[in-house]
Amino acid sequence: MPLRTESECPEGNPEGLKLLRDSLKKVQISTNSPTDASHVFVVFGASGDLARKKIYPTLWALYRDSLVPKGTQIFGYARSKLSVSQLREKCVGTVKAKEGEEDLLEQFWAANHYVAGSYDTQRDFELLNQEMVAAERGHANRLFYLALPPSVFKPVTSMLKAACMSPTGWTRVIVEKPFGKDSASSADLSDHLKKLFSEEQLYRIDHYLGKEMVQNLISLRFGNMIFGPTWNRDSIASVTITFKEPFGTQGRGGYFDEFGIIRDVMQNHLLQILCLAAMEKPVTTSPDDIRDEKVKVLKAIPSLSLSSCVLGQYCGDPDSEDPDARLGYLEDPTVPEGSSCPTFAAAVLKINNERWDGVPFMLKCGKALNERKAEVRIQYKDVPGDIFNGGTVRNELVIRVQPNESVYVKVMTKTPGMSFNLQETELDLTYKSRYRDARLPEAYERLILDVFVGSQMHFVRSDELAEAWRIFTPLLHTIEKDKPQPIKYKYGSRGPPEADTLTMQNNFMYTGMYKWSAPVHSPSK
Repeated sequence: MPLRTESECPEGNPEGLKLLRDSLKKVQISTNSPTDASHVFVVFGASGDLARKKIYPTLWALYRDSLVPKGTQIFGYARSKLSVSQLREKCVGTVKAKEGEEDLLEQFWAANHYVAGSYDTQRDFELLNQEMVAAERGHANRLFYLALPPSVFKPVTSMLKAACMSPTGWTRVIVEKPFGKDSASSADLSDHLKKLFSEEQLYRIDHYLGKEMVQNLISLRFGNMIFGPTWNRDSIASVTITFKEPFGTQGRGGYFDEFGIIRDVMQNHLLQILCLAAMEKPVTTSPDDIRDEKVKVLKAIPSLSLSSCVLGQYCGDPDSEDPDARLGYLEDPTVPEGSSCPTFAAAVLKINNERWDGVPFMLKCGKALNERKAEVRIQYKDVPGDIFNGGTVRNELVIRVQPNESVYVKVMTKTPGMSFNLQETELDLTYKSRYRDARLPEAYERLILDVFVGSQMHFVRSDELAEAWRIFTPLLHTIEKDKPQPIKYKYGSRGPPEADTLTMQNNFMYTGMYKWSAPVHSPSK
C-alpha cells in the first residue's frame, strides 16, 4: 500500500482526548473480557515500511495518550533478525517524543518485544506463542496486524490459527489491503480466511473509513432534516468523489505498477465513501446494520466498462523547479518499460434504485496532480423558474475529507448595492471552527482503537468486498488484456482534460468562478 507520510493532524491535546475517551465508552462492544485482562498487539511485518511509517507511530500515540489498555505488550515479528533497540532505531524518524515525553517513550519501548521468524514455519509461530504467553497474565486478549504483502497472507494466517490463538480471551486479526486483485483472487482469500476465523474476528482495514469526515457522512445525512428530504434524484444532479495527490510514485512505481490507481484508491477508498453517501438509512447505527445498507447500494451498481472511464498517466514537466516533477511515471526506474498502468482514473457509476436512478456518481483519483485533496461534492439541480436572468449557479454541498476537514454549502446571495446581482458564497460548517481546540484523531488510531473495543463498523465485511470486486473486475480485466494507452497529463496539472469532459457530460457544471478558502479562525470567545 503506498504510504502517505505527511502528518494529517496535530498532536493530542486535553480537549481532543476527552472527546475521544467519551466516544470510546459509547462504542464499546459487550464482551466477556474482564477489566483486568492482559492485551498483546502483534505486528507481522514489523521491519517493513508500513510498520515504520504508520503502525508504530500510531501505537506510540495511543500509548502516550493512555488510550490502549493498561499493560498492553507489543510484539514485532518479521523475517529480519532485529533486536528491539534496532527496531527503535529504524523508527527514530517516525516515533518521536516531544519535550517532557521522554520517560513515556522509554516506557513504550520497554513494552515492546521482537521475534524473528519465517512466515511459513509453524515452529517459529510456536516460539512467538511462547514469548506471548510469558508476557501475559490471566485472561489474555490478542490482536494481530498483518502489515504484509498479499503473497504471504495465506501461510501467515494458517500458522497464526495453528499456533497463536488466545486460549483464554479473544483473538482479532487486522488484514491490510489489497484484499486480492480481482473477484477470483479476493474470493480465494476470503474463503481461506473464512475457514480459519469467524467474521467477528476479522478486521479488513481501509484507513479512509477511519477519517472523521467520512464517518461524519452518516451523521450529516441522517441527523439533519435540512439535508434528508433533498438527498435524492429529485434534487441532486450529480455526485463527485475526488482523491488527488500532488506527488508521483516517488521511487515506488514498481509496487504501484502491479496494482494501479483503480485498485489502489478507487475500488476501495472512493467506493466506500460512495456507499456512505448513497446508502439508505440503517435501522440502527450498529456495525452490521450500517454494513447491510452499504451492501444493498453496491448490489444496485452495474459493473463498470471502459467506455465509462478516462484513464491517464502523468508525464514530467520539464519547466518545473521540482526535480521530482520533471520526471514522468515511465521515468521512474522501478516502473517496467513502456507500462500502460494508469496513474489517473475517472469513472461514472450508476445506481439502479428508486433514490438514485439517473444520478451519475463520478469517482476521480490521481497522482502528480495540482493539489492534495479528498472530497465529496454533491451538486444540486438548477433552480426552476429562474428570475435572475441566468445569474444563479448550482448549489453544492462539499464534504472535505482532507486537508482542512470541513463541510460547506455553496449558496447564492445578493451582492451589496442597489441591484439583485448574485454571488456565490458559502454556509461554512468547518469542523475545526467548532472543535478548534480539539485534535481530531488520526485514521489509524481510530481504527486500531475500534479493534481493541470490538467495533467493526469502520471495517469491510466479506460480502461488501465481493460486491466491490464484482463492479470493478470486468474493467480491470479489460485494461490488462487490451492495454489501452492512458492519456498523458503533465505533472502538477488537474489531470487529462477528457476527465472534465466526462464530468460535464454527466450533469456536473463547473464554472471555475469560485474557490473555497479555509477560514482564518478568530480567537475563542
